[in-house]
Amino acid sequence: MTNAAETAALSDNILTKLKASSSAEDIFGLLDVGYETKVLDVARLHILKRMSQYLAEEDFAGVPDDIVAARCKAALERGYQDFVTSSPLQHRVFKVLKDAAVPPQLAAFVPFDTLLK
Repeated sequence: MTNAAETAALSDNILTKLKASSSAEDIFGLLDVGYETKVLDVARLHILKRMSQYLAEEDFAGVPDDIVAARCKAALERGYQDFVTSSPLQHRVFKVLKDAAVPPQLAAFVPFDTLLK
């Protein structure tokens, strides 16, 4: 396939193809984004959630599909890079992690003798 043909195949209604994808690997393959399996195994949902957060900032109305495909690819690459060097817990993209309580600090030490008085 030539570069122009690859671009045309990638951009042919890319949002529909992304929605129809059944795995993170499919999305990475569709957008031609490389990845390390160990990163994807740990943070696949977090990466895709971050990608969707980045795409939510975009307005695709009237934008040619090849530009949409390029923006989707950039959002996926950016989302993936967020988790290459840091953990999902550090980014907290999901509500359950955002709401998770930080372990409580231990109260000041009170000697047992004081309690008996």
